[in-house]
Amino acid sequence: MTAPQTCHFCAARLSRTVVDLGEMPLANSYLEESQLGEPEPRYPLHARVCDQCFLVQVDDVVPPEVIFGHYAYFSSYSDSWVEHARRFAQSATRELELGPDSLVIEVASNDGYLLKHFRDGGVPVLGIEPATNVAAVAQAAGVPTEARFFGSEFASELVAGSRQADLLVAMNVLAHVPDLNDFVAGLATVLSPRGVLVIEVQHLLRLIESVQFDTIYHEHFSYFSLHTAERVLNAHGLEVFDVEELPTHGGSLRVWATHVDSERSASERLLSLREKEAAAGLLDPLRYGGFARDVERCRQSFSDFLVAASADGKCVVAYGAAAKGNTLLNFCGVTVSDMAYVVDRSPHKQGRFLPGSHLPIRSPEYFMQTRPDYITILPWNLRDEIVAQMEVVRSWGARFVIPVPVVEIVN
Repeated sequence: MTAPQTCHFCAARLSRTVVDLGEMPLANSYLEESQLGEPEPRYPLHARVCDQCFLVQVDDVVPPEVIFGHYAYFSSYSDSWVEHARRFAQSATRELELGPDSLVIEVASNDGYLLKHFRDGGVPVLGIEPATNVAAVAQAAGVPTEARFFGSEFASELVAGSRQADLLVAMNVLAHVPDLNDFVAGLATVLSPRGVLVIEVQHLLRLIESVQFDTIYHEHFSYFSLHTAERVLNAHGLEVFDVEELPTHGGSLRVWATHVDSERSASERLLSLREKEAAAGLLDPLRYGGFARDVERCRQSFSDFLVAASADGKCVVAYGAAAKGNTLLNFCGVTVSDMAYVVDRSPHKQGRFLPGSHLPIRSPEYFMQTRPDYITILPWNLRDEIVAQMEVVRSWGARFVIPVPVVEIVN
């Protein structure tokens, strides 16, 4: 008999399903051609909500070393994300009065996309990135980076080496850690006594309201409301004093926190969002009951579109070999018979194949050779950026398809 699942944060027993997506391959496990005939590992992808702390989470079934040891995602290949990082670096440097005597540490710093902006502004930086291949890119770009997994033990090592953060940044990483308490304890340890912690994380409210089920995959262990983020941080001596609602990743939170004794008062934005989440029902377990039905409607909508396109003899392809796209394609049972290929700007993905669906990954220039009728934007959060980049496809009448929450054809 399988042991009952318990909450990653508060250890309460989990009994309430948000959505069960079945067994899936790892969303970032891109394949070489030689692997296509081999058995592909699949793991249960079942999201549950804790009735005590309201943390939405998937089962901890895959060791983080398997997911993150060698990673295919490089932040610098999204122009809008790099610009987002640049603007944040400039504003944070100004507002926190960072300078040559400060230290900015980013946990899960990827290829240095953010820290290079602080560095170029004369602020010392340190990146911490567990994927050795990605860390090597940052190091080659002149961004000091430790290729390590972050937690309380490594945080203590940093403090022993007189390295504490005046600004500690955790961009889209809080969802990725299986040992949530150890990770946040590490954040509290490495943050200097008057330092500021900034966390960006996808907002659970937007995930639920916009049926963003495709953002659920194995490397995203947890999904946060402001309420739950505050509870997790408070448990480790950290206090939120401000929050921003951002459009990134389909709707995210930028949470500002310090040690509890910093004497910063709560902002109006923070007080307002607490009320907004409560009014939306995020503190009521029953609120999560209808999500699976909404997900099924999304699957049916996309499946109907593919059937109709095939009946009309239309060529359907995709843009963006994104992790969220792999959840969508595999949940909908898409194969190369439904969708010819996917393009991606990253040379680290080109020439490989998507997990599960086995769609070949081409460069965007491949559109010019095949002139598809429909281009499905899998990273739909970047739709405006992608449509602008691919303006040329309008010359032969191609149309873009947004698959979530229901199919939208962009003429």
